[in-house]
Amino acid sequence: MPQTDAQRENEPDTAQSGVSFPLRVAAIDMGSNGIRFEAAEFSDPTTFEVLEYERVPVRLGHDAFVSGKLSDGVMDAAAEAFVQFRDRMKELGVTHYRAIATSAVRESRNGAEFVRRLFAESAIEVETITGTEEAKLVWLAVSSAVPLADEKWILVDLGGGSVEVSLVDNSGTIWSQSHTMGSVRLLTELSGVSDTPGGFRRLLAEYAGTLNIPAAAQHWKPAGLVATGGNIEALAALAGSEPDATGVSRVSLEELRALIDTLARLSYKQRVDDLGLRKDRADVILPAAVVYERLGVLAGVSTILVPHVGIKDGVLLDLVDELVSSGGHVDRLDREVYQGAMALGRRYLFDERHGVRVAEFSRSLFDQLADLHGLGEPDRRILTAAAMVHEIGQFVSYRRHHRHSFYLISYADLPGLTAREMLLTGLVARYHRRAAPKEKHDGFRNLDDDERERVRKLSAILRVADSFDREHLQRVENLSARVDGDQLIIEPDGAGDLLLEQWALARKGQLFESVFGLALRVERPSDTATDDAGVAT
Repeated sequence: MPQTDAQRENEPDTAQSGVSFPLRVAAIDMGSNGIRFEAAEFSDPTTFEVLEYERVPVRLGHDAFVSGKLSDGVMDAAAEAFVQFRDRMKELGVTHYRAIATSAVRESRNGAEFVRRLFAESAIEVETITGTEEAKLVWLAVSSAVPLADEKWILVDLGGGSVEVSLVDNSGTIWSQSHTMGSVRLLTELSGVSDTPGGFRRLLAEYAGTLNIPAAAQHWKPAGLVATGGNIEALAALAGSEPDATGVSRVSLEELRALIDTLARLSYKQRVDDLGLRKDRADVILPAAVVYERLGVLAGVSTILVPHVGIKDGVLLDLVDELVSSGGHVDRLDREVYQGAMALGRRYLFDERHGVRVAEFSRSLFDQLADLHGLGEPDRRILTAAAMVHEIGQFVSYRRHHRHSFYLISYADLPGLTAREMLLTGLVARYHRRAAPKEKHDGFRNLDDDERERVRKLSAILRVADSFDREHLQRVENLSARVDGDQLIIEPDGAGDLLLEQWALARKGQLFESVFGLALRVERPSDTATDDAGVAT
């Protein structure tokens, strides 16, 4: 996006390559119930001190969830706040920032136009992120505050527009789901249905009762539930739970139910006057409490941990990690896509060892055959994700599981991939078996010529990679590939005669031959190049 001279002058430098500590950075979290600004000074990549925190009560969610469009009034207020954030970053000496928007902007018809306006007026670029990215950022914040160890935890982040529910450990997210059941959305959609406080509470409980933890994850017994968001922090304060030495408060489900009883009896004015709640908190805190109580029951816990960190802290940690990452931006995206695909696969109970091995083979072939396919880094990430989760459709049914994989993947979202790239990822996974791409197929017929060619090439590579672990036995450790005339010579390094793998390649390699015009041939590293050393299909 082009910038004016004035914008360049006012904008904090986000392109500086080398960084040193202490380092001053800032995060802006534009949620559905307010906009949060946090500036911090990092003394090392994981340790920081907050320099300034401000919350601006601009409720974007009401307009977004009622009319599907942001009003001029809330956009004006947000733009004014962003100009102030820009000025404060300059005064504080902030050199890098990241600004994000969540469900309200994501779902608004004029969300993209709004983001462009914010940039034009404040020189601050805003990134609209997915629910999966929200969950990742919250995990970063929580894992920095709570010792997760090797145990599994339920992590809940409730915002104004959505609630992200994840199963996590200290290595990352095992599965994650985003539900359109945020506090502002519940208040907006359910208000007016019942005129009595008791009726509204029952309606909330029934609506929240539709929340569920996926059956695929129920065999894990969580060590506990960690909740983030302004509402749970306010509920902890109402319960009289002070943070301990580590900064963590605790709220029992019994205390939470007592608070729900109290909040349901009080009017909005009484919640403000008697409980001291902020005006933009007093109306949404009851819906939030009901959702937290429901998820506590589902998780089978008696106490909810409140670490007093949130998505803004995760944004700061994520930003600094990106700045100091030795691999740079490309390696960072690779890592995000890999971890996101792993989480998606685990959600559908995939064969993890098989997915990892096929992804390794696919990336290896992609790199070795760069001159042949002529594709770029984004395609490598698409191939990685598709290879990792190409069989998740088996969660639905083994029969036609390639089609089920396509739908599950294309309607998912992974950090590091756009919605369009998710469609391509789903198609590449679909074509790991059975029919080759055809113009009549769902999804494929909507692609342009360049995208169709990318899918064909990536699917052909995936089929070859999958051939060498078709039976999920991991008998092949790695693959070497080279072009020799009109043949592609593949040398698998593995145990045994690998006849089954060569048979699989003979069946699955036809798409590769058709796309690249090369016959496939297998040679063992110890073999001499004789006619009976390989398989041509």
